[in-house]
Amino acid sequence: MERRFEGKVALVTGATTGIGQATAVRLATEGALVAVQTVAERGGRLDCIVSNAAINPFMSWDETTIEDFNNLFETNVRGAWVVCTEGAKQMIREGHGGAICCVSSISAHVGAPGQTAYCGTKGAISMLAKALGCDLGAHGIRVNAVEPGWVKTPMSAPMMDDPATVKYYTDRIALSRGAEPSELASAIAYLLSDDASYVTCATLLVDAGFIVNAEL
Repeated sequence: MERRFEGKVALVTGATTGIGQATAVRLATEGALVAVQTVAERGGRLDCIVSNAAINPFMSWDETTIEDFNNLFETNVRGAWVVCTEGAKQMIREGHGGAICCVSSISAHVGAPGQTAYCGTKGAISMLAKALGCDLGAHGIRVNAVEPGWVKTPMSAPMMDDPATVKYYTDRIALSRGAEPSELASAIAYLLSDDASYVTCATLLVDAGFIVNAEL
């Protein structure tokens, strides 16, 4: 495999399972030093950030309390804000530019039962990536987001335990299947790499065509 991240240091949040874990493995395979804590101290620099940590408790809109809503935004949006902005400040101090990728969702575009507040957090994350990219471009830092559809992760497992839900998604996904976490890792690695050197302030749908049919 090509080693596009040789000598670079990457911070990946939420790397214990799912997309985060697959991304950490992919970046390490391509030569990066990857960690989730004290990464800059260990590597002596910070080149790439993947803001992936999130929660998605399934709650109907009328049963979502203010505390529930605040907890979702604290974890999903504030967490992304902190890791991206603090990491960007370090990149600026080091003076070598960098790349940031936020993990958003198709939920930034389409609603789903039991995910009203979650959809709000993902809409915020997609816009955060675009706006932050505008501010950080002058420092040579690119900021983008991926927007996955159905990915076979522990987070999506409860929803996909329902055969009717699986059929709904499978019938509307052009490739007729959910994504493997490694497929999202490939898209994230692209956006972080020099192959995407002219891509910033962008959101990349990685949903195998689901959103096209979902909107019909």
